[in-house]
Amino acid sequence: MGSGDQFGTEDNFVDTHGDTGKHVNKKYGVASDSATSALPLTVELVDSGVKLSTSMFFQAHITRIISLALVMFGLSGCSLLSFDSVQDPEVHLLKVQVVKARLTQQDFKLYFEVDNPNDSDLFVRGLNYKISLNDVVLADDQFSDWFFVDAHSRKTFVVPVRTNLWRYAKYIAQLLKKPDELIHYRLEGKLKTGMLFRHNVRIGKTGDVAPEELIQRK
Repeated sequence: MGSGDQFGTEDNFVDTHGDTGKHVNKKYGVASDSATSALPLTVELVDSGVKLSTSMFFQAHITRIISLALVMFGLSGCSLLSFDSVQDPEVHLLKVQVVKARLTQQDFKLYFEVDNPNDSDLFVRGLNYKISLNDVVLADDQFSDWFFVDAHSRKTFVVPVRTNLWRYAKYIAQLLKKPDELIHYRLEGKLKTGMLFRHNVRIGKTGDVAPEELIQRK
């Protein structure tokens, strides 16, 4: 063949007279450069790479979300199991100590005992309490100090009470004058426990006790 000959298929051949590497579509009369014809493939590869990286990013993000959800579910499950297995502590009123009894001010000390029946230490955040002696309210307040009670042990804590109502001290003095008559006491309130998982224990105790066993003078 000469230098100006044409070769190729019927619909697509290469014209050797024109620019080097130019493809001519005989059927449609369209010419394209060889470098230009490879461009769509490159764009397609880049686009596929972007889609792949985006897909991997979302998959990793979803995986992290699912993992976090499983961890939180596990923690909540453990907490529920722990609350099911933990027994509520018990609170007892040991005694009422009269510190000062004046007309303008009366100071008492309330001695409480917390009994922890569980295998783990108990964290106490505070106590809301109401104490009645023979249906007369002696104290209705809250105690906000915190402390720990060891596992399978008891701990005594003291709550100071100050009032300016003389009738409280006067009533206690009258009770002490009758040592043979039992005092009916009622302890109501709420023991605040727990550090991470907070739990409030309702308190409701009643009983009869001799005056000298419950009320003491300093």
